[in-house]
Amino acid sequence: MLMGTCRSRCRHFLSLLDLSADEARALIARAMELKRMLRSGEEYRPFPGRTLAMIFDKSSTRTRVSFEAGMVQLGGHALFLSPRDTQLGRGEPIEDSARVLSRMVDAVMIRTFRQETLERFAAHSEVPVINGLTDRLHPCQLLADLQTYQEHRGDIRGRRVTWVGDGNNMCHSFMEAARLFDFELSIACPEGFDPNPDLFAAVDDRCRIVRDPAEAAEGADLVATDVWASMGQEDEQARRQALFAPFQVNDTVMSRAATDALFMHCLPAHRGEEVAASVIDGPRSVVWDQAENRLHAQKALLELLLLPMP
Repeated sequence: MLMGTCRSRCRHFLSLLDLSADEARALIARAMELKRMLRSGEEYRPFPGRTLAMIFDKSSTRTRVSFEAGMVQLGGHALFLSPRDTQLGRGEPIEDSARVLSRMVDAVMIRTFRQETLERFAAHSEVPVINGLTDRLHPCQLLADLQTYQEHRGDIRGRRVTWVGDGNNMCHSFMEAARLFDFELSIACPEGFDPNPDLFAAVDDRCRIVRDPAEAAEGADLVATDVWASMGQEDEQARRQALFAPFQVNDTVMSRAATDALFMHCLPAHRGEEVAASVIDGPRSVVWDQAENRLHAQKALLELLLLPMP
């Protein structure tokens, strides 16, 4: 994890833990305020002439649209960069790309396969670098998720959260959120698909692993899941379907949660696989609010990283 100093005392956001607990709560509150301002038609453009470079090694809908729209709404500009269109795809060292790009733009968002790639870029960047997703973490999604919970149910401190499915990047970010926002996390995953043991060891006072999703959901205030095979794991789809079939979030699992429990999914979703249609399209689901809140939470994050510190 890197939270370095660079040009103009900048900071990187590579993990939720690059924020203090107070900063994280203030950021969620600010995201809600920016959402209100946008909906009321209040003009707010603190970034005239500022540019965000968006590097995508992995394709995306929500990450690209939310960052690009957010930067435009704040008065700035966003550049979409893919390996097909830049020297990044032709073998230019990541360190060289970081040195060049960070002299031309004000911030860089990267959505890539390996956390190491992100950290190498950040180590050589003169401007803030944002983790748009890696194999290890997806912190921007968790900002939106926590904003969504706050809007619907208030403070998540002391609540029970259940993660069902792979011990993947989303699971890891929920683990970091449990530490940062002080809630309990139950992780229901098949054997062999546990979260990273080093990351788990850092939060095992707030997290537990169980093998029964219904048991994990007992009394939960929030139940969340993700696809069984993420991008880059397509060749494992058939094997994963067999192993993860008992880990579908369905009405039986949700019946064990608290009566006012929410359901979340970072999308895209496969109805009939990791989640039953009756759950994701049901009254407990807040997945569309989650998706929208990527916009507002990331605008608050851009403010934090780009506006001058007092």
